[in-house]
Amino acid sequence: MKKPETVREIALDLIEKIENNQSFSHLLINDALKKSDLNPMDRALLTELVYGTTQRRITLDFYLAPFLKKTPENWVLNLLRLSVYQLTFLDKVPEHAILHEAGEIARDRGHEGVTKFVNGVLRNVIRKGVPKIEDITDETTRIAVETSLPTWLAKRWIAQFGAEKTREIGLSFMEAPSQSVRVNENKVTVAELQAELSAQGIETEQNPYIPEALMMEKGSIAETQAYHNGRCTIQDESSMLVAHALQLEDGLRVLDACSAPGGKTTHIGEKMHNTGEIIALDIHPHKTKLVNKAAKRLDLTNITTEVLDARKATEQFEAASFDRVLVDAPCSGFGVLRRKPDIKYSKTEADVVNLARIQEAILAEVSTLLKENGILVYSTCTIDQQENRGVVEAFLQTHPEFQLERVQLPEKMQAYVKADYLELVPTDIGSDGFFIASFRKKTN
Repeated sequence: MKKPETVREIALDLIEKIENNQSFSHLLINDALKKSDLNPMDRALLTELVYGTTQRRITLDFYLAPFLKKTPENWVLNLLRLSVYQLTFLDKVPEHAILHEAGEIARDRGHEGVTKFVNGVLRNVIRKGVPKIEDITDETTRIAVETSLPTWLAKRWIAQFGAEKTREIGLSFMEAPSQSVRVNENKVTVAELQAELSAQGIETEQNPYIPEALMMEKGSIAETQAYHNGRCTIQDESSMLVAHALQLEDGLRVLDACSAPGGKTTHIGEKMHNTGEIIALDIHPHKTKLVNKAAKRLDLTNITTEVLDARKATEQFEAASFDRVLVDAPCSGFGVLRRKPDIKYSKTEADVVNLARIQEAILAEVSTLLKENGILVYSTCTIDQQENRGVVEAFLQTHPEFQLERVQLPEKMQAYVKADYLELVPTDIGSDGFFIASFRKKTN
């Protein structure tokens, strides 16, 4: 009979899958937790090990470099990364436990030579200590290693934000992400939902910036009746700002050009009190199913989905037929590195350039569908300025019929609006990084 896998064995398997298959870390971890019978403490440790080792891969490789004459095969390198992460960042795990477990995994997966190699490297790390990041003389390299950002990305952001802010942003991505909940105010008040959850041992605090947002302090929302019955939705607070930016009214016709998985679409539906019409597009059929599922859970009947590439929207819809258009564009995702740290290793500078072109093409296509005096909102979950302000500037240059107007947000968020758009980095309010710009179509 096969012995059950230990937490560190499961963690190593997941780290391997993330790196080899370019699978999203959050999806793999969620799936592994569903399938495992780990106790709550081990579940937390598994999440910490996978996220931490993945998040800090570049830093860990810097720590390991003096102890490796040549790069070992990939699973061995990942085992060393996993072990050094525990030695350097987890105070509560004893050194002997880390060494013992690493040796056991090396023996099970490899042979005696691998076991001796792993033990030797780790004992050297413990005895000599890891190299000091502050000894790196080149500023870009030092920031890249400390924040575990690829050098090209650190260099890019230093040019955009300056060195100190890039360092602060990079370090903030190392922090554990918070979970926020959007209250469906058509079904329940914020205070009522808080009281209901509190009675179940789930503690929340009202978000200081967004009235309908609750921040999770203790417990999980996903299995509650409140969630299943559509009284709330799990959504990052930065994403909730999009529906505010659209300046919604009851009875409008709205196009959500890139809608999946449906968080913003359903928020629009709630803000319009289940009136009007929302057409939600996505290029993938399985993703429009996610939007439909979310709408059904929330009892929203004003949402219709269509499988369609937004760059072909004018083939399907008449010109000037929508009051509002949302382009929550496909992007690099560099604002959500807390939740998806693997993104920074899989994306390249060429990807950013290509994505900016796609974003510009979508905006150009759907802009003709907006009525005069209508509002077009452009948003991304990246902090890269080429995809954000760069796309805004390119759109305005080629579309004189639009004007940029100050993005409308809840009162306490207005302080973060600069140059009329919102460029939110994770050090601002502790949320994901996010960008929102608002355009109005001029009247003739």
